[in-house]
Amino acid sequence: MRFPQARLLIFTKAPTPGQVKTRLAGKLGRIGAAKLYQRLLRRTLHLASHASLCPVQLWCAPDTRHGFFQRCCRDYGIELRRQQGADLGQRMQHALNIVLRQTPYAVLIGGDCPSLEEMELRAAFTALATGYDAVLGPAADGGYVLIGLRRPNGALFRQIAWGSSTVLATTRRRLRRAGLDWVELPPGWDVDRPADLRRLNRLLGNASLLPNLLPSRLP
Repeated sequence: MRFPQARLLIFTKAPTPGQVKTRLAGKLGRIGAAKLYQRLLRRTLHLASHASLCPVQLWCAPDTRHGFFQRCCRDYGIELRRQQGADLGQRMQHALNIVLRQTPYAVLIGGDCPSLEEMELRAAFTALATGYDAVLGPAADGGYVLIGLRRPNGALFRQIAWGSSTVLATTRRRLRRAGLDWVELPPGWDVDRPADLRRLNRLLGNASLLPNLLPSRLP
């Protein structure tokens, strides 16, 4: 491992039909949307395992007991942790606070971002290892797909309109206000809307990740 003292935190939710990727249910059905969520997470875990940059933690909601999480733990040799907090910001802050007490720096990502590759993860850890206070992976929708820190900073996660187009801009303002030195990766994207399915289909070329979920042509 290149960064053995660091940690990669992957945030995920139990893949319960009707509770994940709900905006895709009209296209894929509730079960299909949940299966897509599982496949995207497995793709992320495979990427992290293959990159072998640092130990990986899968932060699960509502807890770690779902059979899918247990299978991921077995298949990829990762640590399972339970998310805690009333909203996404509180849950991310809680996870990073715990991990950064034990490690010099950490990177947090979602499990469903197909634009993230080993190159971006390596660049994020390298930036933190060389002294940057933070690293951001901007998202095309105005949020971010990755955040890395060297020390806890609760102001980055409080009173944020999660899911809105203002998340990235607000986070940048707060980084500047805190006097932190940060680096940004190339913009990425995740899969939330039907248009994202078409983009995903083009990216993968109907590869084995989604053999039975996406038609060869999406409207």
